[in-house]
Amino acid sequence: MLIAEFFGTFILVFAGCGAIVANAAYAGALGHSGVALAWGLVVMIMIYAFGNVSGAHMNPAVTLTFWLAKRFEGQRVLGYIFAQICGALLGALFLKVLFPSDTSLGSTLPNAGLWECFLMEALLSFILMFVIFGVSTGHQEKGIMAGIAVGGTVALDAMFGGPMTGASMNPARSIGPALVSGNLEALWLYIAAPVLGMFVAYPVSRSIHPESFKEGSDS
Repeated sequence: MLIAEFFGTFILVFAGCGAIVANAAYAGALGHSGVALAWGLVVMIMIYAFGNVSGAHMNPAVTLTFWLAKRFEGQRVLGYIFAQICGALLGALFLKVLFPSDTSLGSTLPNAGLWECFLMEALLSFILMFVIFGVSTGHQEKGIMAGIAVGGTVALDAMFGGPMTGASMNPARSIGPALVSGNLEALWLYIAAPVLGMFVAYPVSRSIHPESFKEGSDS
């Protein structure tokens, strides 16, 4: 399971941040919509590849929220988060090798006031986790429509939230490029806001779909 989380997050960062880097390197060849679509597609593909193995979290905030919802065992949380961050770091390192002149490597950086960006990231993350709860069984994002629903949500969030914040919704996705490129000034925002937004999604989801949050539903 940890290997699946590692490779899933590695591919997520390599392809998603790679789309940002390639777009900058080749005169906007992808465009904003193309970058948003790349993020949605890589999330969708990784869910279909690893959903039945590890749950395809690829995101520390998702892992922590599944734990909060009693859908994920506490003793596995740190292992998942460690694997996710290591995968994100490796993805960013590969991009550094391929694009040595790029100074951000797809880092998420605020393009407005910090608190406006914090609120945007929290809201984007809330929407994402709300959808994840709707298409997951236990802590696993799996099923015919899970990848499409979650990937589509990521693409949608990136489409309208990307210009303002980079639409991270994922601490690991932000930590990897930030550490490798040295863009650390707003990293706290991209760690705290997704966790807060996803935590809030739990009681909202539970109030709407209480049957999905029965005790012992971790599977």
